[in-house]
Amino acid sequence: MRILFDTNIFIHREDDKVISDNLQHLLQILSKMKAEILIHPISIQELKKDSNKERKAIVQSKVGSYNLLESPPEPSNDSDFLSKVKQNNDHDRIDNNILYAIYKNAVDFLLTEDKGIHKKAIDIGVNERVLLINDVLDIFKKEITVSKSMSPPAVKEDFVYNLNLDDPIFDTLKKDYSEFDSWFENISRKGRKCIVHHRSDNSIGALLIYKFEDEPIAGTPPLPKKKRLKLATLIVSNVGQKIGELFIKLSIDLAIKNRISELYLTHFVELDDRLEYLISEYGFRKVSTNKRGEDIFIKRMIVENQSRTNSSPVDIVREFYPSFYDGENVQKFIVPIQPDYHSRLFTDYPKRQTRIDEHQGEFIIEGNTIKKAYLSHSRILKIQSGDIVLFYRSDDFKQVTSIGVVESIHTRITDPDEIMRIVGKRTVYSRREIEEMAEKPTTIMLFYHIFHLPNPISYGNLKTIGALSGPPQSISGIEDESYREIIKRSGINERFTIH
Repeated sequence: MRILFDTNIFIHREDDKVISDNLQHLLQILSKMKAEILIHPISIQELKKDSNKERKAIVQSKVGSYNLLESPPEPSNDSDFLSKVKQNNDHDRIDNNILYAIYKNAVDFLLTEDKGIHKKAIDIGVNERVLLINDVLDIFKKEITVSKSMSPPAVKEDFVYNLNLDDPIFDTLKKDYSEFDSWFENISRKGRKCIVHHRSDNSIGALLIYKFEDEPIAGTPPLPKKKRLKLATLIVSNVGQKIGELFIKLSIDLAIKNRISELYLTHFVELDDRLEYLISEYGFRKVSTNKRGEDIFIKRMIVENQSRTNSSPVDIVREFYPSFYDGENVQKFIVPIQPDYHSRLFTDYPKRQTRIDEHQGEFIIEGNTIKKAYLSHSRILKIQSGDIVLFYRSDDFKQVTSIGVVESIHTRITDPDEIMRIVGKRTVYSRREIEEMAEKPTTIMLFYHIFHLPNPISYGNLKTIGALSGPPQSISGIEDESYREIIKRSGINERFTIH
C-alpha cells in the first residue's frame, strides 16, 4: 500500500499535542502494516522556499527518511482534470500536482490537512481517498493493539452547562459574535442539550447545540413559518470525516423523532470551508442570507416538488436523505449478512448487543454513519446504482432488518489495495480481513443506509410473501410486488419513499 504524505501534516501549532500524538500513532500503524510512505517532489520544492528557517529545518528532518514519488504524473496536459480544479496561483499549482497523483492512481491514499485539497478532492470524485490524520487512524486502527490513548473518542449527548466555555473550539464564535458569552449563559440556564465529541486530551473536537423552532426565518429572502430543527452551533474540527457524518446523521435522526422535515443552520462561509463541504454532501443548500451576512442553509428531507422525481435515484437520496426512490425503475435485492458483520456495519441497530460506553450515553462512531461499504463474494452482476438493498441478518435473527440505496457497485476485485482504495473512509473491516476476502473475487457495494425497519420481517414472512423460497445464501433479487409487501409490513414511514 502506497500513501502520499503532504508535508503540512508535519507542521502543527506548538500547543497542539493531540495532532502530534495522533501522527505518532499513525506512523506506528503504517510501519507495522509495511505501508510505503511517499513524499511528492513538488512538496520538497515548496519546502525549500519556506522563509521560516527553523520550521523548514524541522520538517526537512522529518521528511528526509521517506522516499520520493518517482516520476509523478503531470497534470499540465490533462484539460479534463484542470477544468475541474482551479489554478489561479503557484499554491494551486502545487496542490493540483499533489492531488493529481491520487487522481491518476499513482498512490492509494493521500494524507493532508489542507482544506483546499480536500475541497478539490470532492470536485474530482476522489474524496474517499484523501484523508485527514484522524481518518487514517480510524481506517487502520485495527492493525495494532489498541492502547488507552487509541480508544474510541467519546461522542455523547450532554447539557450545555457541562461544556467548558474556555475551550479553544469557541474562540472563533466569540470573535464573530460579541454576544456569544451571554447567549451561552442563557441557553445553559434553560437546560439546552448538545451532542459533543471529546478528543483524547478532553478538549472538544466537535459540537452540536440544537434547538426546535416553529417560526419564520428572517433573511433575504425570508423563509415562511415552519417546524424546523436549528443547528444553532455545529463545529467539526480536524477530527475525521466519520465524526462529521455522525453528527449530521444524529441531527437527522433527532428531526425524524420529533416529526420535523427540515433542518437549518446559519454560517459565515470562508474560503475552502470544511463545514460547508460537509453539510453540502448531505443535502444542505444555501437559500437565504441573514442581516449579519451569514448564509442560511436548509436541509429538506421530503420531496415536495414532484418534478424532482426526474432526478436519478442516487441524486434524490443525496439531496433529500433519508427520502429515497423505490419505484419500478430500480431493482430490489435481499442481501444476507452474518451477525458479526451486521453488528459492525450497523452499530446503531436497536437489538444489537450494546457496549458499556453506550450505557453511559455515548455513541459508537465506527459503523454509525450514513455511507457504508459491504463486501461479499457474491457473483451477482446486475446490481446498479440506485437499486434497493434489504439486509437479512442470518443465523440468529433471520430477519430483514435494514434498508439501503446502492451508490456504486464494484465486482470481481482480488487486489486488497484496490479494495482499500474503493472503500476508503467507510470500511469497518481490518486490513487482514480484506486480504482474506481478496483471496476470492470480491464484490464491493457502497451504499446509503436509509433506515432500520421498525418491524423486521422474519424468514417465515419472507417465504409467505414470495420474497424467498429458502434461506438466502447470496444476494438475490426480489419482485417489486414482494418488496411492496415488505415495506407495508415493516412500518417504515412512507413519507420518505418516492415512487
